Amino acid sequence: MRNRTDAIFALIAVNAIFYVVTYLVPGMEGRMFDALALYFPKNENFAWWQFVTNMFMHGGLMHILFNMYALWAFGSPLEVMWGKQRFLLFYFLSGIGAGVIYTIVNYYQFNNIYNELISMGVSASDIENLLQTGKYDSSLVPESFKTSLTNFYYLYRTPAVGASGAIYGVLVAFGISFPNAKLALIFLPVPIAAKYFIPILIALDLFSGITGVSIFGGGIAHFAHIGGAIIGFLLMWYWRKNLPAR
Repeated sequence: MRNRTDAIFALIAVNAIFYVVTYLVPGMEGRMFDALALYFPKNENFAWWQFVTNMFMHGGLMHILFNMYALWAFGSPLEVMWGKQRFLLFYFLSGIGAGVIYTIVNYYQFNNIYNELISMGVSASDIENLLQTGKYDSSLVPESFKTSLTNFYYLYRTPAVGASGAIYGVLVAFGISFPNAKLALIFLPVPIAAKYFIPILIALDLFSGITGVSIFGGGIAHFAHIGGAIIGFLLMWYWRKNLPAR
């Protein structure tokens, strides 16, 4: 029986290397984020490889520690069960899919706000100035729309980083494979079976993504989490129907 988790340790090592280079090598933080974080497609820093590289970038020490712990805790039994190649394929497809779904949702939200601004009579040049500088003529839009302007600027300028999308795919696979395993949230330390725990976690992300009210704190790409969960579920559904057990 396999008991090696070479892929898990390789992923953790690569993430650690990216973190060290980003935050401990002088002058590299801005360069690493500009090149490797996932930007909005209309942003000048956007590149297609960012759908992969953003999975190895993290926003701080707690971010990478939490993600790498989750990768080890939930990914290890999957790699033992599937083998290294299938696990890596699942991980990267979930992570890339998470980035794609996150970008599609952002594009939809961005275009909605853009069209509303145009309908208010705001010129394309004024919108471009807002996106480049964060400044705008407050007389151009009503006070009630200023929160939307902040979101508009955030969608355009703020990149997504982290392995969370891929890890949500891993969480879904873990829940399907080990539905009765007992898990607990930090703020709800009562063990709950994975078949209930993971859907609740995804539902909380969906609630936060739709309402903007986040119980986990700000700056979280909730739709990347949901995207990774969707891809993970679809992969599990496809594999169970079409591929032999490993």
